[in-house]
Amino acid sequence: MKRVYMDNSATTPVKQEVLDTMLPYFTEHYGNASSIHSFGQEAKKTLEASRKIIADTLNTSSDTIYFTGGGSEADNWALKGVMKANAQKGKHLITSTIEHHGILHTCKALEKEGYEVTYLEVDSDGLIDLKELEQAIRPDTVMISIMYINNEIGTMQPIKEIGQIARKHKVIFHTDAVQAYGNVGIDVEALQVDLLSISAHKIYGPKGIGALYIRKGIRIQNLIEGGAQERRRRAGTENIPGIVGFAKAAELAHDNLEAHVAKLIEMRDRLAKGILEAIDYSKYNGHPTQRHPGNVNICFEFIEGEALLLSLNAKGISGSSGSACTSGSLDPSHVLMAIGLPHEIAHGSLRLSVGDFNTIEEVDYVIESLVEIVHKLRMMSPLYDKVKGGK
Repeated sequence: MKRVYMDNSATTPVKQEVLDTMLPYFTEHYGNASSIHSFGQEAKKTLEASRKIIADTLNTSSDTIYFTGGGSEADNWALKGVMKANAQKGKHLITSTIEHHGILHTCKALEKEGYEVTYLEVDSDGLIDLKELEQAIRPDTVMISIMYINNEIGTMQPIKEIGQIARKHKVIFHTDAVQAYGNVGIDVEALQVDLLSISAHKIYGPKGIGALYIRKGIRIQNLIEGGAQERRRRAGTENIPGIVGFAKAAELAHDNLEAHVAKLIEMRDRLAKGILEAIDYSKYNGHPTQRHPGNVNICFEFIEGEALLLSLNAKGISGSSGSACTSGSLDPSHVLMAIGLPHEIAHGSLRLSVGDFNTIEEVDYVIESLVEIVHKLRMMSPLYDKVKGGK
C-alpha cells in the first residue's frame, strides 16, 4: 500500500545526515560533558560547538542558548521562570487564546499560584490585534508570550511589531517559535524578542531535545534544579547525541532555507487549491498568505474529523485533526473555536503539513483520495443529504 506522510507539523523524520552525525556520540564519543578527563572534555567541546551553531542561526551569542528536553520544557521554563523571578514588579502575563498547550496549561498552572493572565482574542484568520495587545499592558505586566506560528492553522503573528511594543513598555517578550524555526529566518535582535523556544524534531532532528534563547540580562528562575549544567541554569547531564543532531539539523535548515520554503509553498498551495476546488462546503483555515509554508488546515462540513483521518489512514495517508498533543481529546480544537468556527464545523477539521520528503505526486494522490473519502462520508450524513436535497 502507498504510504504518504503529511503530518510534518507533528514531527519530522530524522535526516540521514543528522543521524550520521549523531551515531558516533552513542558509541565512541560518549563522555559526560561535566567530567574533567579527556572523554568529558571532548564532549564539552562538542557541546559548545553545537551551541554556537544554533546561536548563529538566531543571530545571537552562544551564552544565550540553553538546551532543554524539548519545546514544552522551554515554554514552561520561560513563563514560570520569568514570572516568578520578576514577581516584585507584578503578576500579570499576556498571551493569546490560540497558543500551544505548552503555554496555555502553564498559564493555568500560574493562575493557580495567584498570577493573572490576559488571553487576547484573535480574528477569523488567527491574528491578534496589536492595539488590543498594547491596551492590555498594565503597570504590573511582567511578560507577553505570543507564538510565532500557530501549530494548527499555520497563522504567523507579527512578531517584530509585538517585540517593539514590548520593548517600548519595558515588558519581557517570549515567543514559542517551535513551528517557525527552520521555516522562516529568525533574527532575535531584529525581532526584539527576549526569550524564544525551539525544538529539534520539527526540523528533521531527534526528539527529546530543544532550546530556550534567553537574552542577556533577563531575570529568570531555574525550572530544574540539580547539577551545574547549562551554566547552572538547567540541571541534568547534557544529551550530547541529541544536541549534536539538533545542531546538524539547524545547520541544514539554515543553509537550505530558501529552497526549503519555496518547495513547501509550491506543494502547500497546490494541495489547498486542489482540495478547495474539488470539494464543496470546505473552508481553508488560517491566514491565506501570512502562514507556515507547509501548513494546510481545512474544515469539511457534514463529516467528523476522526472518520476522515481513519479513512485517510486506510489509504496510507497520515494527517491530523489538529495538535498531536491533544489527539486523545474529543473536544473540537480550541484554535478553531477561537477563530469563530461552530462546533459542528470545527469537528470536521483536517491538518495536512507537507515537508522536505513529500512530492507533487503525493500531493495529487492526497487530493484524489480526499475527494473520494469526503464524498463517501457525506453520503452517510443525513445533514448533507438534507442540504443537497434543498438545492
